[in-house]
Amino acid sequence: MTHAPLRIGIYGSGSIGTFIGAHCFQAGLDTILVGREKLGQEIQAHGLRITDLKGTDFRLSPSQVRYATSAAAMSDREIVLMTLKSAATAQAAEELKPVLSSDAIVVSFQNGVRNAEVLRGILTHNPVLAGMVPYNVVWKPGAHFHSGTSGALAIEDQGDASAKVLAALKAAGLEAEVKPNLQNVLWGKLVFNLNNALNALSGIPLREELGQAAYRKILAAAMREAMRVMKQSGIKPARSGGLIPQIAPLVMSLPDFLFFRVASRMVKIDPQARSSMWEDLQRGRQTEIDFLNGEIVALAERNGLRAPINAAITRLVKEAEKTKSAPKMSADELAGRMKNEETI
Repeated sequence: MTHAPLRIGIYGSGSIGTFIGAHCFQAGLDTILVGREKLGQEIQAHGLRITDLKGTDFRLSPSQVRYATSAAAMSDREIVLMTLKSAATAQAAEELKPVLSSDAIVVSFQNGVRNAEVLRGILTHNPVLAGMVPYNVVWKPGAHFHSGTSGALAIEDQGDASAKVLAALKAAGLEAEVKPNLQNVLWGKLVFNLNNALNALSGIPLREELGQAAYRKILAAAMREAMRVMKQSGIKPARSGGLIPQIAPLVMSLPDFLFFRVASRMVKIDPQARSSMWEDLQRGRQTEIDFLNGEIVALAERNGLRAPINAAITRLVKEAEKTKSAPKMSADELAGRMKNEETI
């Protein structure tokens, strides 16, 4: 006896959600995207195009994409993947609470470390899984979504619920795995995500930015500070694939010829890749800085510690948010703007 494929919903469909959802559509899975009207109009005009650094390149016609703008579309979904910005998590959960069936599995595929906790506090009748997306996706004109870095999706281990989600993701042709202690993995990912802000402030592609020792020096300082704050707060960040937070500051401090050799074994990055925070600034949207570098600052404050480097980076991003554009700051300019906070 065969079972019908699980009904999948993507809530908060932006770059990540649309990339994942498109793979589900391509695989013939029963899927609905819920997002803003603007993206729906773009899909109606152009369909979807999906590419990645491995050479994947496929298109979906508008008729192949089920898209909605209301939470009501999630009423019959068995798996709901949350891919919206962290600041909107609580509001989204309140919108979904009267809509979801009690056995719908909710997965947080969002930046930050606290989203699953927020979802569980509101969606008290639903199984909620923490999840992790290791790669970035850039939204290009014409509903073209490109993933420029490598890695496998991860979900926390909650028995049958995790097994169902894993099976659905693999059926969509997506690399995915179950992690027994995903919370520590999320803290580990946060160490690497501290570069989202620096990339956004630099205004250049990730590989170009990381190829400059001066930017890496700032990133290494932010990482060391974050690792110190985590250690003194009793948090043990864990690795994900080749991304090992404990050695990250050292790797960033290596000379160029050694950095490229070591970094290429940790993660693959193509020349088009940029951080999601850069995209937010480009589109004049609020960023997730409070849930990345700002999370380190908040953790430090809760434990009577200081995190001046990450505080300075957070301040610069918030200043950029007010201009509704991505700045193009050289590493020297960035370090100069931060010097009153702490020597880099």
